[in-house]
Amino acid sequence: MGASEMPNGARGEVALEIGGEVRSICLTLGALAQIEAAFGCRKLSELDARMRALSAADLLIVLRAMLNGAEVHAEDVAPGAAARAVAEAFRLGLSE
Repeated sequence: MGASEMPNGARGEVALEIGGEVRSICLTLGALAQIEAAFGCRKLSELDARMRALSAADLLIVLRAMLNGAEVHAEDVAPGAAARAVAEAFRLGLSE
């Protein structure tokens, strides 16, 4: 990731290394809608509860949504780093 591609925290972007490449993940409205649909949540409060108990498969679903559907393989990302980046993207994306 070059200097011009660095994540923009003001836009809610968070850096995450995936497959040896640093990528930006971001909680957009579209990503949020995809995540809600994938988890069968109808309200943000339901999604909040679901996000507190993610499986590895769930984490991949969330990452794909935050990467606009880009393919992510479990072996390409460290689970702890992914969980921390997703939590930070949610914090930034849902704050005012």
